[in-house]
Amino acid sequence: MPGHPLKVPAAHQVLAVLGYLARQAGPVPAAAITRDLDLPRSTTYQLLTTLAESGYVVHLADERRYSLGVAAYELGTGYVRQAPLQRIARVPLGRLVDRTGDTAHLAVLHGREVVYVIEERAPGRPPLVTDVGVRLPAHLTASGRAMLAALPAAQIRALFPQPDAFVTRNDSGPRSLSALRRLLVETRRRGYAVEDGEVTPGFVSVAVAVLDHARYPIASVAITFPRHPTAAHHDERVDEVKRTARAIAHRVGGRAAE
Repeated sequence: MPGHPLKVPAAHQVLAVLGYLARQAGPVPAAAITRDLDLPRSTTYQLLTTLAESGYVVHLADERRYSLGVAAYELGTGYVRQAPLQRIARVPLGRLVDRTGDTAHLAVLHGREVVYVIEERAPGRPPLVTDVGVRLPAHLTASGRAMLAALPAAQIRALFPQPDAFVTRNDSGPRSLSALRRLLVETRRRGYAVEDGEVTPGFVSVAVAVLDHARYPIASVAITFPRHPTAAHHDERVDEVKRTARAIAHRVGGRAAE
């Protein structure tokens, strides 16, 4: 009917498989895709075969696993060239800096790391380690914790399978899966993530995740400021970060973490 979008189940399944593969730390078996996406086994193999033929998926026969292919990489590099998220977020992030007087960042999750894609430095504030293109361990940063808190437990376990996944800076931060889980539970309860001196001594960051329509974290908004603000000022800062995350989420058809 006019005005009603046509829904194509197969297209949704293809996108679900590609999105699932993109969120994994490494190649995965078909059985995991079938289980986690609740697909019939035959459907999973049909989709994977079609995607492999078009270059979006690679079948690693020796490992009996599947990963994203070159065609998917080309989509990703096209996204990077066009930088729609950066274009969408830059103005709200600039307004966040104006309202708080703090340096603001937009970061995305890449495996166990966050990648900073925008930094809006506040006038008079010193440069920070979180410059554009810098990668940092997700479990140590407020930006990373905000996004990790929005992921399912199984994905957190896949991202951090062994104790050696928990690198540290300044000899602080969670060092086990159980410690990280407790931290993420607290982040979800609070509604925002905090990092205090674990990346840069003397500086605090607060962050809120930007979720897409499926509630997957596509980015996080954060500000960084010197330690020991007053409690009232801290609450005002958090409110402004939440406000900015909501503004960016609205622009991409998603929502901010709550």
